[in-house]
Amino acid sequence: MKTPLRVADIARRHQLNLPDSVPAFIDGRAHESASAPLTRDCPATEESLYSVQESEPELVAKAVSAARDVADNGAWPHMAHNDRKRVLRRIIDVIETHSDELAAIQALEVGLPLSGVKFMHMPRTMENFDFFIEVAGTLGGHSYTQTGRYQTVVTREAAGVVGLISPWNAPLVLTSMKLAASLALGNACVIKASEHSPYSVYRFVELLHEADLPSGLINLINGRGPITGSALVADPGVDVIGFVGGTATGAAVMSQAATTVKKVGLELGGKSANLVMASADLDQAVDGSLLAILAGNGEQCLAGSRILVQESIADAFIAQFTKRLANIRIGDPFADDTELGPMAFRSHYEKVRSYVDIATSDGATLLTGGRAVADAPAGYWLEPTAFETRDNAIRACQEEIFGPFVTIQRVPDADAAVEIANDSPYGLVAYLWSNDLPEVTRVSAALKAGTVWVNTPLTRDLRAPFGGFKQSGVGRDGLHASVELLTEEKAVMYPTGPLPLPKLGLPSA
Repeated sequence: MKTPLRVADIARRHQLNLPDSVPAFIDGRAHESASAPLTRDCPATEESLYSVQESEPELVAKAVSAARDVADNGAWPHMAHNDRKRVLRRIIDVIETHSDELAAIQALEVGLPLSGVKFMHMPRTMENFDFFIEVAGTLGGHSYTQTGRYQTVVTREAAGVVGLISPWNAPLVLTSMKLAASLALGNACVIKASEHSPYSVYRFVELLHEADLPSGLINLINGRGPITGSALVADPGVDVIGFVGGTATGAAVMSQAATTVKKVGLELGGKSANLVMASADLDQAVDGSLLAILAGNGEQCLAGSRILVQESIADAFIAQFTKRLANIRIGDPFADDTELGPMAFRSHYEKVRSYVDIATSDGATLLTGGRAVADAPAGYWLEPTAFETRDNAIRACQEEIFGPFVTIQRVPDADAAVEIANDSPYGLVAYLWSNDLPEVTRVSAALKAGTVWVNTPLTRDLRAPFGGFKQSGVGRDGLHASVELLTEEKAVMYPTGPLPLPKLGLPSA
């Protein structure tokens, strides 16, 4: 592997002014925390990056109060769409202007290859705002006159204050998806950034205020789930919670939100099956399967981490796939040719690596990888890993590992592949490689997943719903689902003519 640069060299090369400490950002300015700071190091070098000021409940309450004031008393929720659109267009301009800086911060903070962040994450971050500007511009009310005596007018209005709990693995894309929808639909927001990627989101929010946002419209708090996140979810001033993260934490969020009857949208974990059928274009299936498990360093909920390959092509597929996997270029996230960076932080690296022993003890056969990168002087580097197994019930096939770790299982036919694919507590996405149209139609209908990608990996149409079956989540992102989550419907009824009413309380005749 190529030895990564030092943090100071990276900061100098990319003109990053790294802070000593990352505070909260509330009501248009930085807010210091009284809590003991958390430390954050660089995943590529293990050097200290900065400390993170964890937002205690009192600071969370201050952030919610600032957003509540905008939602209840500010102009933003009632602003004409064209006026709000101008502000959101300025946000896109700010992101574009600072795109290189934001990409470099994210690569430094979580170890993603810079090339992928620059050419995929940043354009998608801008697209999120552009898309929801257009969505908001198409919304309108409707009316009913079927009773003959009444006109019923149905309108939508902003839900109020939205609490957004963002993950560490793709902080800008995944924060901006729900943030853009919330703002375009008239809400004020409180973002809780992950303690593992605080500066990516802090600098993002700080820069957005160059678009002349109303003070208090976007507020940022930092910290761990049980402390900062719990205070946000429990606050009665928050109307909606949008959460992206692990299933266990999502279940806790859902339970706590129920105590104040909040609306919740939860995008949770995945253990996505990748079905490779005999009719597939083998080269294309290998290319797509590598992307499905390695994109984002494998640290993504939609990774294709269970490959189910039809027996008649299994030897050829496994030979090509494992050879390519063993040749992946691991190294400096800032090098143009790097294909895989380090795991984002130490405890996560140790968790992913522990599954090598778990899979081995469960009877799976190591095909390639499974070791720490031998010549790395520091950092959380793991060789991309593939195991072959005969048993979908083993832990490596049932538990979300969230790294460059894939299991491969041979199946006799498509029916067996579907049965195994659906034998999972998760159902976020599925991949299907087949050039047999009847097979594609039948299999895609039978898969229990919110999205099925056929002969392609990792694409999105933002108009389509995105979310999961089973323990992969509640609700969806997208055109209609985001509107449902982030607005409230109101029906106003009035008579169309004089209305005789019973005259209660008058003396009897």
